[in-house]
Amino acid sequence: MSTTHYARPSDGQVRLMTKIARMYHERGVRQAEIAAALSISQAKVSRLLKRAESVGIVRTTVTVAPGVYADLEEALEDRYGLTEAVVVDVGPDADEAETLASIGAGAAAYLEATLGGTDRIGVSSWSQTVLAMVDRLRPFTVRGATEVVQLLGGVGAPESQSHSNRLLNELARMLGAEPVYVPAPGVVAGPTIRDSLLADPSMQEVTRHWRELTMAIMGIGSIEPSNVLATSGNAFATEERADLLGAGAVGDICHRIFRADGSLVRGDLDDRIIAIPVDDLMRIPRRVGIAGGPRKLDAIQGALAGGWVTTLITDLRTAEDLTA
Repeated sequence: MSTTHYARPSDGQVRLMTKIARMYHERGVRQAEIAAALSISQAKVSRLLKRAESVGIVRTTVTVAPGVYADLEEALEDRYGLTEAVVVDVGPDADEAETLASIGAGAAAYLEATLGGTDRIGVSSWSQTVLAMVDRLRPFTVRGATEVVQLLGGVGAPESQSHSNRLLNELARMLGAEPVYVPAPGVVAGPTIRDSLLADPSMQEVTRHWRELTMAIMGIGSIEPSNVLATSGNAFATEERADLLGAGAVGDICHRIFRADGSLVRGDLDDRIIAIPVDDLMRIPRRVGIAGGPRKLDAIQGALAGGWVTTLITDLRTAEDLTA
């Protein structure tokens, strides 16, 4: 790569560069107008503006807004190979509910800023954190996505079913997208039942949608289930959780269980899951993990270690722990 070396400018050149820089950067005068006012070419104006930067007459500074943790986000991105990290401000004494609300608000703002209207979005619909995001979304004035698809079996106990339905319905409504449901539970009694359900034409159609996703929005679960998941009928039984912990499990995404190094815990339990296959999940270009709080720290670290997510949205304290 070649480097341009400038001779030291004369006093007259310094004066002209300073004048042009002030007109352009401070007064907002366009380059063509500067050229006409000073009777020089527009090309020369552009050249002198660049030189003003190279000799230090113009210096670019970025002022970080309060509540934005750019350095911490970059540290997370560098350390874990993330495409993007979003760190949400929380108070030092925030409890789990307040942390959840803050992360949800940060995730909603992220979606509002980044969706372009053509995405096909997969969503883990038993996640309290994702629901916190949906509850804080504002309706898009133009279409935010073409469809939102459940990534995990969406059928559960009647008293908890409203959670999964409301999450997908509301997200689709806010984005102006079509909802696509998984007409099956997340966990079934055995692999034969799972295979039979997956062979059904309605599930074959869902499988096709899974393979066309451009983005996933997912909670990162700890092995101990949330209250919603625990009562949904889609959580693992106590003895199953004990077996998972014995196998080194630290967390899950869409019921795909992983260890601290991010490796998948396979076995009988994984063969009973109705959810997007791991290979299809990992092919989704943008995989957004939304989680935070001390209870989720090990799970988040495992998800990052295994490359399960490309974007992480988390709270300030968790981000500090992840980069300590």
